[in-house]
Amino acid sequence: MIKQFLTGVVMVALTLSATAQSTKSDLRAPAYPLITIDPNTSAWSYTDELYGSTMKHWTERPFPLLGVLKVGDDTYRFMGTEEVEVYALLSMGEDTAWEGKYTTKKPAGDWFSPKYNANGWQTGKGAFGTPDSEKASKTAWNEEKIWVRRPFTLDQDLTGKTVYLEYSHDDDVVLYLNGVEVVNSGPATGKNKRVKLSPEQTAKLTKGEHLIAGYCHNTGGNGFFDVGVVVEKDTPRSFEKTAQQISVDVQAMQTHYTFRCGDVDLKITFTAPLFLDDLNLVARPVNYISYEIKSDQPREMSIYLEAAPNWALNVPSQASTSSTSKQGNLLFAKTGSAQQPILQRSGDHINIDWGYFYLAGSDQNGSVGTGGSQSLRKAFAAGNDIAAVSGVGSDGHQNIAYTKSFRVNGTHNDHIMVGYDDVYSIQYFGENLRGYWNVDGKNTIEAVFAKADQQYKMLRKRADAFDADFMRQYTATGGKEYAELCALAYRQSIAAHKLVEAPNGDLMLLSKENDSNGSIGTVDVTYPSAPLYLYYNPELAKALLNFIFAYSESGKWTKPFAAHDIGTYPLANGQTYGGDMPIEESGNMLILTYAIARMEQHAKYAEKHWDVLTTWTDYLVENGLDPDNQLCTDDFAGHFAHNANLSIKAIVGIGSYAKLAGMLGKKDVAAKYEAIAKDMAAKWKNMANDGDHYRLTFDKSGTWSQKYNMVWDKLFDMGFFDKDIIDTEIAYYLTKQNEYGLPLDNRETYTKTDWICWTATMANDKATFEQFVKPVHHFMNNCTTRTPMSDWVFTDKPVRRGFKARSVVGGYFIKMLEEKIAKQ
Repeated sequence: MIKQFLTGVVMVALTLSATAQSTKSDLRAPAYPLITIDPNTSAWSYTDELYGSTMKHWTERPFPLLGVLKVGDDTYRFMGTEEVEVYALLSMGEDTAWEGKYTTKKPAGDWFSPKYNANGWQTGKGAFGTPDSEKASKTAWNEEKIWVRRPFTLDQDLTGKTVYLEYSHDDDVVLYLNGVEVVNSGPATGKNKRVKLSPEQTAKLTKGEHLIAGYCHNTGGNGFFDVGVVVEKDTPRSFEKTAQQISVDVQAMQTHYTFRCGDVDLKITFTAPLFLDDLNLVARPVNYISYEIKSDQPREMSIYLEAAPNWALNVPSQASTSSTSKQGNLLFAKTGSAQQPILQRSGDHINIDWGYFYLAGSDQNGSVGTGGSQSLRKAFAAGNDIAAVSGVGSDGHQNIAYTKSFRVNGTHNDHIMVGYDDVYSIQYFGENLRGYWNVDGKNTIEAVFAKADQQYKMLRKRADAFDADFMRQYTATGGKEYAELCALAYRQSIAAHKLVEAPNGDLMLLSKENDSNGSIGTVDVTYPSAPLYLYYNPELAKALLNFIFAYSESGKWTKPFAAHDIGTYPLANGQTYGGDMPIEESGNMLILTYAIARMEQHAKYAEKHWDVLTTWTDYLVENGLDPDNQLCTDDFAGHFAHNANLSIKAIVGIGSYAKLAGMLGKKDVAAKYEAIAKDMAAKWKNMANDGDHYRLTFDKSGTWSQKYNMVWDKLFDMGFFDKDIIDTEIAYYLTKQNEYGLPLDNRETYTKTDWICWTATMANDKATFEQFVKPVHHFMNNCTTRTPMSDWVFTDKPVRRGFKARSVVGGYFIKMLEEKIAKQ
């Protein structure tokens, strides 16, 4: 049993300190990582300026965290925006069910017009969704497309008001207001998104009857549709003046911002000390936000950090409670839902609504308070103690805030912390598990804060050194663009997991399939993610596999191939995905088990699971050479048979088993399966050969695809495939690239950025590797879809096709893994 001290809150410490001399990243991120703890507690800046938008969760729901520096009597907002309170004119169905008309058969005529006769349509309650989409669904929608009409009546004119359509969609959506198109998302998903109506549109919202009409297309997986209307309240803003942002720099463990506040310099650094060789720090839900202030003359200053209860709610309309306390030399302010429905919510685009979100900081000249946002801000701006603020805002919530006053004469450094105690993190086959930081339930969140506070200076220095070395090494191996992509991917991948301990003591690093379907522990998400964890800590790579082995070995999963997942996050009670991926998942498990053995240079882990590995291998021997109509990890492309790249996975999986047998001294077994793998590889070459390249499917000439699964044959010098295959493919791929990257195959212009990195790693030299990676960097640098980094993107335009904030960007690290293997 692995035991290490950890804590289960997200602690953002606002501190300022000089960074080590790392090479600045010039990448303009699609979204900037700020708080990166786990799938529930992560927040990003979706704009180039930190003060340009409200901080958001990866689901795009607002996670308001406001930062202000007061210099004398002047205030400078450097982080977030002042969220204006709104009221729901038409509630979303996730909050209150609404009635509308709908059809799943394409209607004739102007179905979105207020005058359209919809008498033949069905009546149902919104929101509409597939049964496994979310608990928010009030009416089942199982077909590919849906058309919905939501009529409503106004008893007042909205002229002059600020009005938004609010909507959630999975996948593509088109919305009309009174017959006029207002939203056309294209290929995308979204949760609680808002579009501001123009003054002309708002002027037409007069007393009387109106209509919202919507069309939603579920292109695969879950489907969901919801729509409502919210109106801004007339509330004044306290911090109109912003700091002047000078620069932003995303490193692996930190995001740095520099500002000018009048004649004062301010530096803000968000630090997540995610050292993968230290499980204590991996599991500790603690980030630091550092601030450093420089002034040429003595100044009285104070800093203000304010958070909304949204951080601990699934929807902002939920009732919440907030409070303050003091322990040791730390002040705490916390907020959470009133009901605390622990582990009662699962799904993809959801937010946690149990446990408590915290702000914490030193009690020396510090203060914490709760109250309505306007009251807290006015108190700070006036120089009054925020602890004296009482009451709630007009939205019924109490925000939480921390302030600290200080005198600056030269340079001043300090920090504030943010944290999350989720009480219980995962339900694992009926048993509720705490986060690894509090596995035995004897730790407290306050103790975690205290520990993080004590370690702050040491961890900042370590993070600075790590980032500097990271950029140096990764640039040397793959070029500066590669280093910048990996730096942006590092925290994103890790934060898409939760570290817990199984009842038998096994470590489990459980992924959430963010913005994909919400599955927990998905094997074909683990597979592309694994290079990051194989590179830094094979124990974490095992933690990505342990629960899948246990699922089969316990008898709960009885099929002769590996499961796809073990549930829907955070409920890990058994596979919930609607279909199996037999060759895909079995090949993934075998390949990664061999990868672990190569990194550890022994096969004890494989020996522990030998019986089930044998079962999966025999399945691949029988079914893997010419796959039938199965899904692969690229399931968004749909089922198709004779998949040449999936066949490669089966062959490499069988070969991995043979290599493992050899490492364990099972000579006869090794010889048998090595011969099978070599024979299959030879047949594959003849079946897939299409002249100057190899086919997408064995039965279709003129097709092609990235054969990224072959990268393992090269990395481990397995020798199953003729080396000229890779050379032929790489040369061909270079003729197929678009401005923003190499398409996944000949069928579409979209690609997977993780697979491009795998394909690029098959190249024999750094220059060719960079030819594949630079267009991906170009995409991220110019992406118009501002979300946490996507792995499914178009190659002919800088637009995200789907997916965001997923762990699979850990696959970018495969080039570094190749280098490490070569040095063994």
